[in-house]
Amino acid sequence: MPSLCQLLDAHHPLLLLDAASARTQIGWFPSRDPAAATWATSDEESGIGVFRCIEQLGLHLGAARAFVFCEGPGSVLGIRTTAMAVRTWNVLVARPVFSFCSLAVVAHALGRDDLGVIADARRERWHHFQLGRQLRRAAAADLSGELVTPDHFRHWSPMPAGVTRTSYDLARLLPNIAQANLFQSTHAPDAFLHEEPSYATWAPHIHRAPLGP
Repeated sequence: MPSLCQLLDAHHPLLLLDAASARTQIGWFPSRDPAAATWATSDEESGIGVFRCIEQLGLHLGAARAFVFCEGPGSVLGIRTTAMAVRTWNVLVARPVFSFCSLAVVAHALGRDDLGVIADARRERWHHFQLGRQLRRAAAADLSGELVTPDHFRHWSPMPAGVTRTSYDLARLLPNIAQANLFQSTHAPDAFLHEEPSYATWAPHIHRAPLGP
C-alpha cells in the first residue's frame, strides 16, 4: 500500500475526492509536496458538492494524472457519488485510481494504537478501526476503550457512551501523515463493503386458484 508521498512522486497532479461525511472535501495536489495542495469544501448534497468544489478550485479534470477517493466507511451515497464521478472521468481518459479508508486516516493522524475510531454501520452496529488491526464491524456492546468519531459523520444509532468527536479536516490531517501507507490501487471504484452482498434465490411459481370440491 503506497503512501501519499509515493503517489505524488509517481502521479502528480492528483485529484482527491472525499464525500464520506456530510462535508465534501476535494483536494488538488499539483506537485510532489503534500502541503502544496489546494482544497475546497461543500456542505451541499454530495452530487452537487463534488462539482461545486471542483468549480471553486477552477480545475480542468484533464490535467489530473490520477484520482484518489475515500471508499469509506461513511455515507454510502456520498462515497458512491465520488466513485461514479471517477469512473465516468476515466471513460474519457484512463488514469490510475487509488482508494483510502476514512477511519484509518483519523487513526494515523492521532497516532495512538489504544484508541478506537468508529462510524455508524447501521442496524445498531459500528465500523471500528484501531492502529495495527483490521477494520471491523461490531455491536456497541463489543466496543471498549477510548473511542472517537470523525466530525461531520452522520449516525443513526445512539452514540456509544464516552465517544468524543475529532477532526476530519483532510487539508490538515493528510500532510502530517503523508508517509503512512494508506492507499490501494483499484480498477473498480466503489464504496467499501465488509463482505459482498448475498441474495436469496427465488423460483417463480404460477399462482392458481384452489380447486373446488
